Amino acid sequence: MEKLKIEMVKEESNTKVQSKSDYFDAAKNIRLVPKFCEKTVDKYFPQFEKIANNLKWPMPYWTTMLQSVFEGKAAEIYSALPSEKSSDYDTVKQEVLKAYELVPEAYRQKFRSYKKFDSQTYVEFAREKEDLYDKWLTSKKTDNNFDNLRQLMLLEEFKQCVHLDLKHI
Repeated sequence: MEKLKIEMVKEESNTKVQSKSDYFDAAKNIRLVPKFCEKTVDKYFPQFEKIANNLKWPMPYWTTMLQSVFEGKAAEIYSALPSEKSSDYDTVKQEVLKAYELVPEAYRQKFRSYKKFDSQTYVEFAREKEDLYDKWLTSKKTDNNFDNLRQLMLLEEFKQCVHLDLKHI
């Protein structure tokens, strides 16, 4: 009888230890969430994801952690989302990026229209131009695939050659 009691106590304590290790304390981790800056929204999400993955934060908590640092447009977008959408990280990320016009067409336009400032060196200009190009390709999900890149370039060139009415079809 005593052996049975001892085994039951052991099982109970193992269960408590296991459930304690699965517990995620958002309040304890909230200070590790990077500060949100509206000027660098495109750089924010990769930084947040890197920290969340390195610290092994459970993905269902990511939006909870994010909303604690959102400000400006991002906070407005988050609060306007319905509950089921506001708990989905990918949806929140897409909606925030869309609000800041960080969509493929905006990246394309920034890349195409970016000009060198007088105060910039040519190396700085080249680096910034390359960064804008990479953001455009990433947003178009070319996945470093030659055929996808080729298709993107041909489509853009085609749009430059056709009548204005046909460009938006």
